[in-house]
Amino acid sequence: MARSWATFGVDLHLEPTGPHLRRGLTDALREAVRSGRLPAGTRLPSSRALAADLGIARNTVADAYADLVAEGWLTARQGSGTRVAEGRAAPTAGAVPPRPERRRPAYDLRPGTPDLGSFPRAEWLRAARRALTAAPSEALGYGDPRGRIELRTALAGYLARARGVRADPERIVVCAGFAHGLRLLTTVLRARGVRTIAVDSYGLDEHWRLLAATGLAMTALPVDERGTDTRLLTDPGLSQGAGAVLLTPAHQFPMGVPLHHDRRAAVVDWARHTGGLVLEDDYDGEFRYDRQPVGALQGLDPDHVVYLGTASKSLAPGLRLGWMALPPDVTEEALAAKGGVDTSGVLDQLTLAEFITSGAYDRHVRAARTRYRRRRDALVAALAAHAPAIRVTGIAAGLHAVLRLPPGTEEAVVRAAAYQGLAVDGLTLRHRHPDAVTEPLDALVVGYGTPPDHAWSGALDALCAALPFGENGSGIPFPG
Repeated sequence: MARSWATFGVDLHLEPTGPHLRRGLTDALREAVRSGRLPAGTRLPSSRALAADLGIARNTVADAYADLVAEGWLTARQGSGTRVAEGRAAPTAGAVPPRPERRRPAYDLRPGTPDLGSFPRAEWLRAARRALTAAPSEALGYGDPRGRIELRTALAGYLARARGVRADPERIVVCAGFAHGLRLLTTVLRARGVRTIAVDSYGLDEHWRLLAATGLAMTALPVDERGTDTRLLTDPGLSQGAGAVLLTPAHQFPMGVPLHHDRRAAVVDWARHTGGLVLEDDYDGEFRYDRQPVGALQGLDPDHVVYLGTASKSLAPGLRLGWMALPPDVTEEALAAKGGVDTSGVLDQLTLAEFITSGAYDRHVRAARTRYRRRRDALVAALAAHAPAIRVTGIAAGLHAVLRLPPGTEEAVVRAAAYQGLAVDGLTLRHRHPDAVTEPLDALVVGYGTPPDHAWSGALDALCAALPFGENGSGIPFPG
């Protein structure tokens, strides 16, 4: 049975069958067009190339092409080659109809994504060229499961300087984003016999689902104006014997408050006395506006705190680049959980390393910080003018704000926002843990990173239209 993977134009797989080779080739080509495998306009391999791949005479291929041109399946023009004719492909019997596209919101103010339109394409491309030019050939192999040494070295220097992290490049492990790193750590925890992990009462539901899927039970710690109440970890009845805790200490997500220094000390003491592990999610550590930067918790005790960071907020989540600074006794366990292989593209790792060491990363972060601060100020000003009863909190840092609502109104406001073509998260609807013991708070979590600059004023108008509260907090009827 002859087969071909032609490399001129498209990869073309054909199986001419039957006693007559020309008829078999003609039937195979016709079926490829009819089924849609060869879309209209596709340029076919030359008769010489296809004949060589199939191991048959060139005239046989030329005759098959001529037959299909005569039937109208193909077209042939001098200088343009042989192509699939327009309008001849028919849907395959029983084909599943395309799923109708869901209506996208006009404006997206959900937290978690930066302004992707501001990705520094030109600088990144220059860094990629420099990195690829300087890279040794061995860099293109399977590589160290920790990740490229260039990136680990650059990260160790940057994190020490900008975030107060204490880590040797040998104890930094590159991963494919925060979720990947967290999944690796859950494998480590379970191998250590940990069955329960403490989390915030308010956090990201995607992380809770990931933890539950790995078989870990969760206990929810209260969150107040001083951040997570880590003191409760020492209460067996409340902590349920947790062997690890997941925190966002620099900027609690989503409440937006830093972890108080007393509670930072309390969680470190807990880890030292119990052998527990603190997982620090420094998801937006670069963005601070109205206060001094809050250093990483890991700097207090690198032997008991795992630091996790990513390029998802500072650059783009699509890079799928994250990193863990690990305690010495956790590093080998994490590498074993990773399977002994590097999981991130080496070219992106080398580019990010060059981006950091050249100073381009710092320049980009400073520019982004200025841009996001302007957006935050515009948000606060718009709410003061159009919805003065709304209290805005968590705005000293990060890429989102919490808008406190009158009790019992959160669900209605989220519906009103949808009516305005606005996607926005409700604090209790989306970010409150099912096991939280504190009373729910009605609020919106508004991300001001996602919309491009040209759409920001329209997004603010839609948000204000969805907040029909006068100065005394009274509401007006909601649409729908």
